[in-house]
Amino acid sequence: MTDIDTLVHLLKYDTAHSRFPGEVSADGDYMVVNRNRIKLLSERDPEKLPWGKLGIERVIESTGRFTDKISVEAHIRAEAKKVLITAPATGGIKTVVHGVNNELISDDEIYSTASCTTGSIAPMLHILEKEYGIESGFMVTVHAFTADQNLQDAPHKDLRRARAAAYNIIPTTTGAAKAIGDVLPNLKGKLDGYSYRVPVIDGSIVDLSINLKNEVSVAELNEVLKRYSDTTLKGIMQYTEEAFVSSDILGNTHSSIVDGTMTKAIGKLVKVVAWYDNEVGISNRISELISSI
Repeated sequence: MTDIDTLVHLLKYDTAHSRFPGEVSADGDYMVVNRNRIKLLSERDPEKLPWGKLGIERVIESTGRFTDKISVEAHIRAEAKKVLITAPATGGIKTVVHGVNNELISDDEIYSTASCTTGSIAPMLHILEKEYGIESGFMVTVHAFTADQNLQDAPHKDLRRARAAAYNIIPTTTGAAKAIGDVLPNLKGKLDGYSYRVPVIDGSIVDLSINLKNEVSVAELNEVLKRYSDTTLKGIMQYTEEAFVSSDILGNTHSSIVDGTMTKAIGKLVKVVAWYDNEVGISNRISELISSI
């Protein structure tokens, strides 16, 4: 990616999350974090990585380049035992959202954790499907801009992402609606949606509009969401009625921070809204899941 000194600097200083609360330095080919030595490698071909020699058993594949089973198996040939892809994957790879469908974990070598947005909507959809049944729905994520967009107007395969990220509200696609069918098979083909990329560097919010099979009131729905956040989804989903804005949830480790003040219901049509730190939330789920596979 780059030289070690640059990586050390970027870990120490972060625009969204401020200074790293620890000691970070470079020592030859190693990054030293709180006296823990971490070897840094630079290799385009995953099959050439020395996982076996280094005793590495679990690999987090976060480059975005390797998302299909054939290409990711290169890590296995390099003697890794398990690989977790941090993006939607293809080729029959199981998608696991930690806390929602962990029962899919078996003896497979490769798994996907989909995306930060999939991780945010999956807990809420799991609850709605289990408690009321889902007929269909739409999702919209108002998402912080990412490195896949241009800082200034410049060519891009997506003509909207070609435009200056810090100056525009940019409608674009999201793979979360499709990926949810891999997490919750009962919802396959029942959900669609899109994304608005907006000029904030971190902190996003997702808006679900869902047609249920049964009617529910706002008070009842919020009570159910709160109950799950305090029990089976504790640590993964949070319920709040605080008047949050996006900067208030930076550093929040939950995948979904349900805003009960924005819940709406008209008969069987409901709207549920959740904040999420699109960097920190998914990072915590990855850390938990890689230890489980």
